[in-house]
This record gives sequence, structure tokens and C-alpha cells, in this order.
Amino acid sequence: MTEAGTLIEDIKWNEQGLIPAIAQDWQSGEVLMLAWMNRDALRLTIEEGRAIYWSRSRQALWRKGEESGHVQTLKELRIDCDADTVLMKVEQVGGIACHTGRRACFYRVLENGVWRVTDEVIKDPADMYGKKL
Repeated sequence: MTEAGTLIEDIKWNEQGLIPAIAQDWQSGEVLMLAWMNRDALRLTIEEGRAIYWSRSRQALWRKGEESGHVQTLKELRIDCDADTVLMKVEQVGGIACHTGRRACFYRVLENGVWRVTDEVIKDPADMYGKKL
């Protein structure tokens, strides 16, 4: 068994064989996004040194940035105390992690009972993906 294979066995996968994966900027500490990984996604992330996730809607692996060019280069990988969440410290190539064209997916804050958008769109998603989302 490979080293990555051994490490993957330490994870507590949910009933669907998935684990939540948080992507955090390796320098600033900003939380960029949350996605899901299966065993193959985690193994490939370790082997390739870039974030690879499991798309629950498409039921397929997706390499972050494969369409947009906004790759997440893995700098450090951690698991939490219960081994049921992965934290990846990444370098966000191109500065955009969210499919909406923003720096991070957490761009809304609750203020006075209303969600307020805090971050502007850096790049139109249609320009990143060649189609309107």
C-alpha cells in the first residue's frame, strides 16, 4: 500500500464515502471554499499536489481550475481531531476560488437579519467558463 493509501485509511468517511474539504489560503488564512472529496480525490490531491474534489452533482472527480484556470496548489494538508474533515492550505492561482468569480465562496454576511454581499465579482463567470452559469 502506498503512503497516500495508508493516510487515506485514517480518514472517517461519511455514509456516501465522502469527507468535507476546506480550502484555506496558505498565507492569509482566509477560508476560500468548502467542497467534498472521496478516496480517489484525496489520493490524487496528495499525489498531484493540487486540489481535486468530488462533484456530488456530476458524480465525477473535478480538478479545481480545470475549466477556469484557477488551480489550487496544495501547500499543506491537515485533518481535524475526529479525522472527519480535511483542511487544505492552498495557493489560489489567479486569486479566484468561487465559481461566481469572487475571491472566496463565503462572500455574504448576515447583518440585521439580511444577507449582505461583501465581495465584488473579480471576473465574470461567463468569461471563466465560456458559458452563463
